[in-house]
Amino acid sequence: MQWHWPILATMTVGLFSVPANADDPGSRDIAREIIAELNFARTDPSAYAQRLRSYRELYRGRIVRRPGETENLMTKEGVAAVDEAIAFLMRQPALPPLVADKALTRAARDHVRDQGPGGMTGHIGSDGSTPSDRVRRYGLWRHALAEDLAYGPATAIDVVRELIIDDGVRDRGHRKAIFLAVLRVAGAACGFHTAYGTMCAIDFAEGMDPHSRSSE
Repeated sequence: MQWHWPILATMTVGLFSVPANADDPGSRDIAREIIAELNFARTDPSAYAQRLRSYRELYRGRIVRRPGETENLMTKEGVAAVDEAIAFLMRQPALPPLVADKALTRAARDHVRDQGPGGMTGHIGSDGSTPSDRVRRYGLWRHALAEDLAYGPATAIDVVRELIIDDGVRDRGHRKAIFLAVLRVAGAACGFHTAYGTMCAIDFAEGMDPHSRSSE
C-alpha cells in the first residue's frame, strides 16, 4: 500500500531565512529536529494542542504576526484551521515515536536536491521518480509509504506546525500521514528552494528492510 499526500506551500510576506542546501550542516540539523518535533506531537498530542492554542493568539484575520520575525505568514483559513487541528489533537491517542531511518533520509534528501535549484514542487522528481522510486534506491519499504512536502517554513517547529494545521488542504493529508499509527519510521531533509526560499521533505514508512539498506 502506498500514499501520496498533497504538498504544503506556505506563503510568507517578507524575507526568507533558509538553509543553504540539503548537504549543509544546518539543513541536516533542521531535518533531525523535524523528527524530534514530529515525535513530540505523536507521543503527546494534547501537549502539542496547547502549543497551538498559544500560536492561535498570533492570528490577525488570515495573517499570522510572529514576534521577533521579519515576515508575516499569510494563511487561507485563518484560525478555523488551527481550531480544527486542536480539536483533532485532543481526540488523538498517543502514538509511539517515529524511528529515524537513513534510507528514508537519503530519499528525502534526493528530492530536495532535485527540486530546490529549479523551484519545482510536487511528489514527482525531474526524472519522473515517485517517492517509492526514490526510497527503493536505498532500501525496501514495507507495506506502507507516505511523503509530506513543505515549501516555505524554515525551522523544524514551523514545518511540523504547518503540516499539522494543514491550512488550505481539504483532506488534511499531511496531518493524516503524521498520525498514521502504521507509519513507524521516517527520514527528513531540508534545503534551499528558489521559489519558496526553503523546502523540506519527509518520507514515512511502516518499516525498512534492514538487509537492503545502503550505508551512508
